[in-house]
Amino acid sequence: MDSPLILSLDAHGTPHRWISWQQACFYYAKNLVAWTLGDRTFTFHGGISRDTGLRSSITAHSIIAVKGKSLGALAHGQIPPLSNRELFRRDCQMCAYCGGEFTIFRLTRDHIIPLSRGGRDTWMNVVTACRHCNGHKRNRLPEEAGMELRYAPYVPNKAEYLILTNRKILSDQMEFLRMHVSAHSRVMLASA
Repeated sequence: MDSPLILSLDAHGTPHRWISWQQACFYYAKNLVAWTLGDRTFTFHGGISRDTGLRSSITAHSIIAVKGKSLGALAHGQIPPLSNRELFRRDCQMCAYCGGEFTIFRLTRDHIIPLSRGGRDTWMNVVTACRHCNGHKRNRLPEEAGMELRYAPYVPNKAEYLILTNRKILSDQMEFLRMHVSAHSRVMLASA
């Protein structure tokens, strides 16, 4: 069954993570779903009861809040992991130096302050660059290479990171996540 991912929240409504339909069914079966949102529901069928002859089923919503300790509080302030895929999506596949939009195969991760000069591999020190610009900059600072950043790096918040990591977000899930993303997010500006 090719079902979309379910958006899980903590009981306070803070976005937590994407879960599979199997994980969602586990939460429903263990009575761990505090409340639900979303226009979409999905019904999953289990086996047939020997006693009643009826087939079991669980209907899951596209957005579920899970009971228990605040999952969002555990992740609050946690910096999402950095990967090229999410970096390129954060920067809308645009080179920070020439402003060109490229396919992911023509993009690289550029360290504003190069690693060889004490820079770190963090969201705030990396931008998307085309191969040509990254090759021209080499291990120099942008100003030393005569290059200027067209946009500033930033750390995506949890909701924006969830948008960056899932290609098949349902409309009700996206509507919910948009409410938790900064109005200045490049991801939101690009999808508007």
